[in-house]
Amino acid sequence: EIVSVDSMAVYSGLDGGTAKPTSAQRAEVPHHLVDVVSAADAYSVAQWLADARRAVAACRSRGRRILFVGGTPLYLRALRDGRAPLPPADPALRRRLTAEARESGPEQLHAALAGLYPAAASRIHPRDEKRIIRALEVRHTTGRPLSAAFAPAADPLFESRLMIVDLPRRTLTERINRRVERMFAEGLVEETRRALARPGGIGPTARQAAGYTEAIDFLEGRIDLGEAVQRTQRRTRQLAKRRLPWLRSFA
Repeated sequence: EIVSVDSMAVYSGLDGGTAKPTSAQRAEVPHHLVDVVSAADAYSVAQWLADARRAVAACRSRGRRILFVGGTPLYLRALRDGRAPLPPADPALRRRLTAEARESGPEQLHAALAGLYPAAASRIHPRDEKRIIRALEVRHTTGRPLSAAFAPAADPLFESRLMIVDLPRRTLTERINRRVERMFAEGLVEETRRALARPGGIGPTARQAAGYTEAIDFLEGRIDLGEAVQRTQRRTRQLAKRRLPWLRSFA
């Protein structure tokens, strides 16, 4: 059975831009942690890890082998290494940071985070207000980066060597560009329009997915369709570039 390790596949209604398995594929092989929450909801790595533990236990109880599939290294690290407890929220600090984000925009808080922990900031979208605030909150509360939340667990869900498929850059770039063109040709903009029309729309976490941010900017008249495609290609190439250092750090 397949356990998805993808931070965007958890959102129902966001299909084309997240390359979810089709209904036929899901009928052929059971998939877990796909379409877990509404696109309007927030969903944390802690929630995902708890859901993954339940999915793994269920698969093992049936004597099934498990294939972990997905492209979110943060989830993969939590799956392999566990996750140390984070400090509780500081309501006063959170209110202050939230007020700053509302007044000056989350990008300014992101710049502050980048000054403290460039590596952490590089993994958080400049408009992801919730994660930026949480990272700063952990920094002010503990003096440590958010990455300190991950430590070897006594009971990891799996113990295995990891093999990385490192494609030639030109091949990867060509595949990414074609994939993005296909996403838009197959209806990403209309899918985004439908998701925005649902109760709650697309929340700040889900709208970070490459393609949806750009489709929203197109729908709201900030960019044209060609620019939306080009920006999505560029963002996806940047994401792919950042994946390799992440994966190599697992050694």
